[in-house]
This record gives sequence, C-alpha cells and structure tokens, in this order.
Amino acid sequence: MLKKRYGQLLLLAFFLLLFGCSGEPEKSGTPPELPVVKVRVITVSTSSFARMLEISGTVEAVQAAVIAPKVSGVIERMPVTLGSKVEKGDLLVKISASEISARVAQAEAYLFQAKRNYEREARLLAKGAAAPEAVKTLEEQYRIARAGLGEAKAMQAYTVITAPFGGQITRKTAKVGDMAMMGMGLLVLENNEQLQVVTGVPEAMAQQIKVGDSLPLMIPAAAFTTSGVVAEMARAVDSASRTFLLKIGLTDTDRVRAGQYARVGIYGDGSPGLMVPLGAVTRIGQMERIFVVEDGRAVLRLIRTGEEHGGRIEILSGLTSGEIVVVEGVEHLQDRQPVLVEP
Repeated sequence: MLKKRYGQLLLLAFFLLLFGCSGEPEKSGTPPELPVVKVRVITVSTSSFARMLEISGTVEAVQAAVIAPKVSGVIERMPVTLGSKVEKGDLLVKISASEISARVAQAEAYLFQAKRNYEREARLLAKGAAAPEAVKTLEEQYRIARAGLGEAKAMQAYTVITAPFGGQITRKTAKVGDMAMMGMGLLVLENNEQLQVVTGVPEAMAQQIKVGDSLPLMIPAAAFTTSGVVAEMARAVDSASRTFLLKIGLTDTDRVRAGQYARVGIYGDGSPGLMVPLGAVTRIGQMERIFVVEDGRAVLRLIRTGEEHGGRIEILSGLTSGEIVVVEGVEHLQDRQPVLVEP
C-alpha cells in the first residue's frame, strides 16, 4: 500500500514537471519609450566670420646691445659673467693697449713743446722782436698738438667699456686674456624688463594691420596668454620671405624670457562657414557630436569642428545649412529621443 502511494506521488510530480516545461516561453517586451526632453534649437545657416591665422614669433628685448670694442688689444678685465645684472655705467671690459698709452704720452709731449714755442714767440712779438707770420705758424702747430692729444685720449677711453644701460648679460663670447679685435662682439646686454614679440607677417595681410592694433599672443613655454599692441611695423616687404617685420609690445613680462617662441594671432578677411554655439557640441574622447531635430526626435550626428570665435565654433563637416540644431538641453540627450522644442 505504501509503495503504491509513493508511486502515485512520483507520477504526479512527473506530470507537473512535464506540463511546466512544455509552456510557451515568455515574450520579451519592446524597450520602453525614452522621456520627452525640452530643448532649445537654432536653424544653422552660412555666415561670414573672421578666421584667425597663427604665425610664429620670437620674444626679444626692446633694448639690446652687442658690446664690441672700438680698439684692438688684450682683454685685461671682464668683471661680468653670463647672467650678470649690471647698471648703467658699470665696467664691462677693460682692454690693455700699450701702444695707445704711448701715443697719449707722445701727444702730451708734443703739446707741451708746441705751447712753449708759441708762448715764447708771442712774447717776442709783443716786444717787436718776432715776425707775425712766425707766431701765427706756431699758434697753428699748438692747436694741432692740442687736437692730437684729444684724439689720443679718446682712443684711450675706448679701452674701457661700460654698460650703456641697465640690464643682464645674455651672451658672453670672450674671457680675460683673449685678443679683442675692433668691432668683434664680446658680450650681449639686454634689458629684460622691456620685451616685445618680433614676427614676420605674410605680405597679403599688410593692409589689415596698423600700429596701435591689439593682437592675441601666446608663449607656450611659459603657459602665458595675453595681448600686445603693435609698436612698430615695417613698410617694406622682405623679398626673400615675402613677409614684413612686426614688433608687438609686451606689458606683463614676469614669466617671459627673451628668446622664447611665441605665437601671434591675426584675424583675416571674413569667410563663409557654419557656426553654432559652443554649448551645442559635446565631446566623448576624440569624438565630437551634435544633435539635430528630425520629426520631433533628437538625432545624433558626428561632426568635425574648426575655429572658435566669439562663443561660437565652426562646423567643418557633418552638418548642412538649414538643419535644426539643439543648443540647450543636450547634456542627457540620447539618439532618437523625443524632444519638445521650447520657443
């Protein structure tokens, strides 16, 4: 009896399991509809805007001088090193030139002799014992001797070179004991408190720039962005490079050094293009995207952007004139999500 009941239970469990597995599988439902998002839109159209051209430049000191001797001789003293700060009038180089010292001594002796001869004959002329022509000749010799001494002393003064203005030694090509030749650069002195950016501008843009214009500047090495005023502008174009020289003054120079690379922005003529507000473009990694409205839905569009100007950005590809672009409410939009356009 117990075995019979046990068998019935097993048979019942088998049928329950069989009917449970033979049921049709549950059908998966359609994905839920995305919520409607309120957005603001604009209709894009082709408009003209000024494109910015970036050109390379170099930071230079407004005051800069190559220190070179006017006489030749051995360098006797050079109390400055590379990077030394000097004031106007400080000694930079002392040249030993014994032949110039000898020339001064000779000129002094000749002047003493000419003066003595002239004064003696002048006294004799006063007594009627000398000819006027002889006195006049001696007077001229005296003047020549005095001028000769002045020239010799001027040459001697050239052996001492002092700083023409306050600044910093930025280059040094000689040392004590070297032979300094006339006109050969020994040092470079620059005033780093007054800097400028020097660049060559293409000749086609010559009519767009004038003295007093403000131009954007960037010094990448100093992570420094500012604007400068055009201080000087060449009127002639370099025939080799087809550029004209431009000098742009810098005001805030604490982080900038002479010789650094600079980029100068120059706006060209207006040219047509598609511009949208910056907020309309979103980025994920290297992808740039925008949403356009089609049949009441936001459609994702991959684009490529260009220049930024006045809070707007140029669209180079992925968008055509006349399309409706979402400019507000793009943060959480998904592709094909329904939207409600606000007025």
